[in-house]
Amino acid sequence: MAFNPADLLRVRGAAAKFNQNHPKLLPFFGAARTKAMTPGSIIEIAVTDPTGEKIETNLRVQESDIELINLLMEIGAKQ
Repeated sequence: MAFNPADLLRVRGAAAKFNQNHPKLLPFFGAARTKAMTPGSIIEIAVTDPTGEKIETNLRVQESDIELINLLMEIGAKQ
């Protein structure tokens, strides 16, 4: 699969809008990353739709997950 630079620009714009709509999320992840996210930590995610139906899951953090998160945070800091 070839890399398309235009896709990166689209992602960048969408990420900026997401951050504008949800300004507390990145600081939360930053705090979690530095204080609590170590191999073996558990991330829990829940989504409740407008009718009140809820779906949820969790994952156990692995070292490779932390590497990806750190990489994404580095890239985000450059923007």
